[in-house]
Amino acid sequence: MKPLRVAVVGHTNTGKTSLLRTLARDASFGEVSDRPAVTRHVEGRALLVGGRRVMELYDTPGLEDSIGLLDHLQALRGDRRSEGIEVVRQFLASPEAAGRFAQEAKALRQVVESDVALYVLDARDRVLGKHRDELEILGWCARPIVPVLNFVASDEARTDTWREHLSRASMHAVAEFDTVVLDEEGETRLYEKMRSLLDAHREQLDELIADRRRHREELLAASARLIAELLIDVAAHAVQVRTGPDVDVRPDVDALRDRVRERERTAVAKLLELFRFTPQDYDAADLPGVDGHWGLDLFHPETLKRFGVRTGGAAAAGASVGLGLDLALAGLSLGTGTLAGAALGAAWGLAGKQGKRVLDRVRGYTELRVGDPTLQLLLAREVALVRALLRRGHASVEPLRLGDLPTERVRLPDTLREAKASPEWSLLGGGGAPSPQRGRAVRTLAAEVEAQLRRVDREPRSLRGGAEPG
Repeated sequence: MKPLRVAVVGHTNTGKTSLLRTLARDASFGEVSDRPAVTRHVEGRALLVGGRRVMELYDTPGLEDSIGLLDHLQALRGDRRSEGIEVVRQFLASPEAAGRFAQEAKALRQVVESDVALYVLDARDRVLGKHRDELEILGWCARPIVPVLNFVASDEARTDTWREHLSRASMHAVAEFDTVVLDEEGETRLYEKMRSLLDAHREQLDELIADRRRHREELLAASARLIAELLIDVAAHAVQVRTGPDVDVRPDVDALRDRVRERERTAVAKLLELFRFTPQDYDAADLPGVDGHWGLDLFHPETLKRFGVRTGGAAAAGASVGLGLDLALAGLSLGTGTLAGAALGAAWGLAGKQGKRVLDRVRGYTELRVGDPTLQLLLAREVALVRALLRRGHASVEPLRLGDLPTERVRLPDTLREAKASPEWSLLGGGGAPSPQRGRAVRTLAAEVEAQLRRVDREPRSLRGGAEPG
């Protein structure tokens, strides 16, 4: 079966290219700008399902002079009772199609050669005479037309006014969309509107709708896997250091912090790639460990508090002087014995004699580990990022910023307790190696993280947000 051919048309600067970017999940398609008449030629993009083309989308130049073009078409028709499509074809074969109305001719030629046209309207605009003329011209092309109200997430959108105007023009299969704040339910409804007008292409549209739902499920599962690997690496990682009255563990703590920051940066890069975004789509200033600028300090107590992570007692006091790690002390052994799970960091941060007494007792070696508050913070940050990426259109121009992402308290999965007792699971800092035990832990943790992602994904979605035309 031949792919469904879709022409995307509309007045200059209504977001046609932005719509194609979002539908194709391709931020590199075409050029998006607030400058008028950016698209000067017809460009195509295919949507595949199982490696097979099911839809071809064609971006077209803007209809810059619809008023003049309609007058010209009416003059061509004259007193004859010619059908509109005959007049349009006569125009496309005329010298005017290569001259005064060259841009409009490119758009109309693509509409005539397509199965359906998506007529993109900026819902923030007032209804003007040019829009009425565009609708009439498109009606002459003898192809089904689906009006698409773009940028409906804006507070300036005049959605009801546009719907009323379109109904008066006998356009009732109207779709609402936003190319910046992605609403996959809105995308599904767009395909359903097309399906209602294109019975011969129902199968392709059904396949595309099912594929989009399947793709979202795969994104959730893959995101959960990446987050689980990050958490296992950080939770299981341990640094053995010698302790004593004359030993300064701060360099080891700093090295551990930098290692965790770099591991999070790697996880974020993989998440962006998974969703087909680029590093430019995320404000790296907020990421720890980028070009020496830490932005939000992953280990700072104020950062922990902002993400709903509570620290108490010695751990919080230790964080307040910059340690920010929960170094738990499970046992004390004199001489060269190992102090597994020491409370060294928290005690080190305490003022007064009590902290000094604990430090004075420390002998031998201890393990520096990242504690639960920091693990909670990592999980909260990655969940917030995935939630934002799921709702980000590929026409978005403004980068995501960590400080702008809605966050909430997250529960630390039980699987991490086992990870803390299994330092061989961590691949952090070049240590460790993949093992069946680590693989099982990652799979179990990924299932728990995926459940949290699905919970936040089911929450009511606000489409309010900025929009960039194109």
